[in-house]
Amino acid sequence: MIVAKRNETSRETMTLNNQAPELARSEAPSELLRELVAHLRQNRTQLREEWVVRISETRLLTAMTKEEIFAEATSIYDSYVEALETEAFEALQAYARNLSERIIPRGVETHEVVGIVLLLRDVLARSLFAKYQNDFKKLNRILDAYEPAANRIANTVAVGFVQERERVIRQQQEAIRELSTPVLQVRERLLILPIIGVIDPQRARQLTEQLLRGIRTNRAKVVVIDITGVAAMDVTVANHLVQTVEASRLLGATVIVTGLSPEIAQTLVTIGVDLGKMNTVGDLQGGIEQAERVLGYKVATLAEPEPR
Repeated sequence: MIVAKRNETSRETMTLNNQAPELARSEAPSELLRELVAHLRQNRTQLREEWVVRISETRLLTAMTKEEIFAEATSIYDSYVEALETEAFEALQAYARNLSERIIPRGVETHEVVGIVLLLRDVLARSLFAKYQNDFKKLNRILDAYEPAANRIANTVAVGFVQERERVIRQQQEAIRELSTPVLQVRERLLILPIIGVIDPQRARQLTEQLLRGIRTNRAKVVVIDITGVAAMDVTVANHLVQTVEASRLLGATVIVTGLSPEIAQTLVTIGVDLGKMNTVGDLQGGIEQAERVLGYKVATLAEPEPR
C-alpha cells in the first residue's frame, strides 16, 4: 500500500513537472509582448520619425501634406502599440474607419494604407533586430510573439479601410443614380422623368423603383417620361419600359412617353409592343401640354398690351 501511494505521488509530481514548461510557454508571449511594448514606447520618437521618412521615400500618401502625414503617423503608431499591448482590436478598427473617412476623399488608395502599415511593421522589426542582435534565442521568441499580432493589426487596418471605401463607393453610385434619373414634380399631380444616357437593366430597374415611389409620394396622376437623351435601347430595356408604363397605370397614373427616336420605335415594334396602349408624343413640350390637358388645365395665351 505504501509503495503504491509513493508511486502515485511520483506520477503526480512528474505530471506537474511536465505541465510547468507548457504553462511557462503559454505565459511567455504575453511577457515578451509587454517587453516589446515598453521598447516601442521608449523609442517612440525615433521609430515614428524613421517610419515617416520611409513613407516619404516610397511616395505613399502623396495626396497629403507632410504635416498631415506626421499627425496620422503619430495616431497610427500609438494605436498600433496599444493594440499590441491590450490584444484588443476594436479601438484600432474604429480608428481605421475614422481614418478612412478622412483620407478617402483625398484620393488615398487602398494599397497606400496597406503599404504604410507594412512599412511600420518593417521599421519595428528592424528595431527589434538591432536591440536583440546579441541574443538570437530571445530575438526569435520576440519575433514569434510579435509577428502574429503585427499581421493581425495589418489585416484589421486593411479590412477597415476597404469596408469604408466600399461604403463610400456605394453612396457615390447611389447619388449618381439619383442624379441621372431625377423624378421632377412640375406641378401638382404631374411628374417628369427625363432620362439621359445609356440604360442598362440595372438602371432600368432603379428607374422604375424611383418613378413608382415618386408617383405614390406625390399622388401623381400624369407622368411624362422623356427619352430624347437615350440613343439606343435593347429588347430587355424596352420590355422594362413597357412594364414601367403598366406598373404606373396600376398606381393610377397615366404615362406619356416623349422623345422616341426612330431606332427605339423600331425596337418597340420588333418586340411586339402594342403602341396603341402606350401614349406617345413627339417632344417634351408636347408631352407637358398633353399632360396638362389630362389634368384639366387650360393653356391661355396672354394678349399683348396695346401700344400707348
